[in-house]
Amino acid sequence: MSKIGARGIDEYRKQTVTSASPVQLVIMLYDAAIRHCEIGKQAIIAERYEIQNDHLTKAQRIITELMCSLDMEKGGEISQNLLGLYTYCNNQLVAANIDDNPDLVDGAVSVLIELREAWRQIAASTSEEEERAA
Repeated sequence: MSKIGARGIDEYRKQTVTSASPVQLVIMLYDAAIRHCEIGKQAIIAERYEIQNDHLTKAQRIITELMCSLDMEKGGEISQNLLGLYTYCNNQLVAANIDDNPDLVDGAVSVLIELREAWRQIAASTSEEEERAA
């Protein structure tokens, strides 16, 4: 890909992020974490350990960012539950990376997919409410 094409893609990504709602940003983080998990899993299977480590670590960083964004005071029980799920996912990915076990990645991905779907439902209901108010 040319430098001009790569810059165009980078600019598009920046615009997408800067114009996204907070809920859309969370969904984007889930999408990225899932994508990195899947690449990491395939790298485990192919015994491409550097790629495995790189992508599973990126997924862990995203999950850590989601953990840090929790407002434990305002979020109450929901934030506590999310923290537990994020901790589980991070632990699964660490173990998968150490043990070269793709099944452990699957455990994290299934949780992330369920959470992403819940956030998509929130986004859809928020969008419907905005349309009714307009």
